[in-house]
Amino acid sequence: MNGPGTRHVTSFVVARSLWSGSISFGLVNIPIALFSATESHRVGFREVEQGTKKRIRYLRVAEGSTHEVPWDKIEKGFEVAKGRFVTLTDDELEASEPRRSHMVDIERFVPLEEIDPVNWDQTYYVGPDGEAAGKAYGLLRQAMEEQRRVAIGRFVMRTKEYIVCIRPFGEVLALHTMYFPDEVLSAKDLDIAPHRQASVGKQELALAGQLIASLSGHWDPTEYKDTFRQRVMEIVRKKAKGEEIVAAPGEEKPGKVVDLMQALKATLAGGKRQRALPAPARAETSRQARSATPNRRSRSGGRSSVKRTASRAKSR
Repeated sequence: MNGPGTRHVTSFVVARSLWSGSISFGLVNIPIALFSATESHRVGFREVEQGTKKRIRYLRVAEGSTHEVPWDKIEKGFEVAKGRFVTLTDDELEASEPRRSHMVDIERFVPLEEIDPVNWDQTYYVGPDGEAAGKAYGLLRQAMEEQRRVAIGRFVMRTKEYIVCIRPFGEVLALHTMYFPDEVLSAKDLDIAPHRQASVGKQELALAGQLIASLSGHWDPTEYKDTFRQRVMEIVRKKAKGEEIVAAPGEEKPGKVVDLMQALKATLAGGKRQRALPAPARAETSRQARSATPNRRSRSGGRSSVKRTASRAKSR
């Protein structure tokens, strides 16, 4: 039950806890602190005016007015009918908040495989709060690991109640906030399942099984990079230097599958040729194959095309 993809850290950063309290089950209380387990590296943009590059600012303006509304004149409203709102004061909202507590109340220990990943929300690392809590913390982590069970409980953070799963993750515990059952949509309600008459033949199933086997391996998160972010930051750096950016031709849209058997056979044949390549090379080769034109492109892909196009544009 150790966390897949965990790696040893040689340098440490001083982390600031987001919440502190105790894990409680039976008569046992373990002081803990929660820390962020993830951080977003998504590219962020600001809206600016074309030509002037001045930041766009949005004003708090009521409908039918051009005057900005100060914060102390803004209320929280819930729309109960079209155009009809019920407003709630801060005191009324505070009365509806769950009872503030510094306890993670464990209600049950269950097998991890019984929880589908669709239920996961946010992830936090759990650390013992103080040296005295270290032994009980380690005992709980080891006992859950040996029993192959995870803890399910509830706690309140920032005025919101959560259902949570606590599980061994390497040498520490991880806490996952989870969606409540009524927040998880049922696929049956969306009516997206294939029609019952769309039966699958034995030969098709066998070929699909071979294809899955040919692409099977172990999860290695280091093989996956945010290539979109890398490309955007490269363009930003070039434009900051005054370089001209010329977009490469877009990838062709895949055609409709006419013969499923032929598609499976062709994919399986292509997979065998690439199986010896490392994952990044396989991904790059597949990308090039999808975007290839009748005039064969170089192995360096779209980036070289951009450079060549930019070079020709400058020479003109």
